Amino acid sequence: MNRRAQAFTVGVTGLALTLAACGGGTGASDTGSDGGDGKVDSIKLVAAEYSSETQGFWQDFAKTYEEKTGTELEVQVVSWDDIDQQSSTMIQNGNPPDILNLNAYASYAKDGLLYSADEVLSPDVKSDLLPNFVTSGTYDGKLYGMPDLSSARALFYNKDLFEKAGIDAPPTTWDEFAADAKKIKDTGDGAAGYAEPLGPEEAQAEFSIWMFNNGGNWKTDGKWSINSAPNVETLEFLKKLSTDGVTQNNPGKTNRTDGAFADFAAGKAGMVVGFSPLAAQLDEAKKVEYGVAPMPSNTGDEPKSYGVTDYLMAFKKDGNAEAVKAFYDLYYQTDQVNTFIENEGFLPVTRSGVEKFSSDADLKVYLDTLTGVQLTPTDDPTWDTIKLAVQQEIGAAVGPDGDPKAILDDLQKQAESGS
Repeated sequence: MNRRAQAFTVGVTGLALTLAACGGGTGASDTGSDGGDGKVDSIKLVAAEYSSETQGFWQDFAKTYEEKTGTELEVQVVSWDDIDQQSSTMIQNGNPPDILNLNAYASYAKDGLLYSADEVLSPDVKSDLLPNFVTSGTYDGKLYGMPDLSSARALFYNKDLFEKAGIDAPPTTWDEFAADAKKIKDTGDGAAGYAEPLGPEEAQAEFSIWMFNNGGNWKTDGKWSINSAPNVETLEFLKKLSTDGVTQNNPGKTNRTDGAFADFAAGKAGMVVGFSPLAAQLDEAKKVEYGVAPMPSNTGDEPKSYGVTDYLMAFKKDGNAEAVKAFYDLYYQTDQVNTFIENEGFLPVTRSGVEKFSSDADLKVYLDTLTGVQLTPTDDPTWDTIKLAVQQEIGAAVGPDGDPKAILDDLQKQAESGS
């Protein structure tokens, strides 16, 4: 089972506590001891487990790294259920890994714990990274979050349910979307028109892709705009889908992986927002005939896609800079980074990767939008806590007594206060 579905579920619980305990500085100094020349003889990678392929990739990578550099690479692969807590504990105890694979980095960068790209990334590697991922990995003008892979979202639809409901093509506007969802619901076979996951697993992603397709964003001109008029309109639209009865029951408490995705894979939903790993699961199960289309926008404007990337961040330790740079030099070689991405079923983060995968027809709908995807403001340390608040609170807005504007007003206040 691909575990990437949980990649953005787990928050950064304990992050603030961790950093407070760490207090900045250069991190721990227990990287493998040097041989008297000021350089380490081993470094440690703590990597997130995306799938059953993850451990094997990193073990092979470590063997190649050791052959090339003579430096040992210790690999620890941790499930997405545990990596936030485990990595936080390591850092709190003054024993961070040299390289950490996680979905949040800005708070660590703010506290001066990380190397910037200027220190450990070659110019050729940096110039190959897609610009939007460089932006998302940049804090205070410097790149700290080196992207390891990406995903982009699109609208998945059940072809059999569309045909049964008399729908000829996927919707391109919100009005068409709502009408199609109702047609599917009205077929009377018990299927939901749309599987809407606003439960805590990844509510920020579900809300993001809809807000982006209504001209909204989390921040505008550098300031938080969570309760902007377009965002309120977006959340009211998602609530109306629920109160009109065209979604599954309790969308505000439905998670993505075991809720919306599971319903769609079982043929119980006409539409869902998905990504390439979901397509791989559907292809393997062969139970649903599905299509993939760009997201509908409110007014029919050019559709936007929501993008996600995770990061490989490097912690400063005495004598480990050269070994860390060698790690990045090897990881971003095309045969390494593209193999990792292909194994995990995700999308590239480099221009050379986009070129390599451009011939894959199954990835075309995602790759066409990858360079223009919009991302959440991971470059703002406050996002680490706001994301958790969104995951916990926004689902209540689509309940029968929910108040979308009040929920967004509260999140705006939290963001502006930095708490």
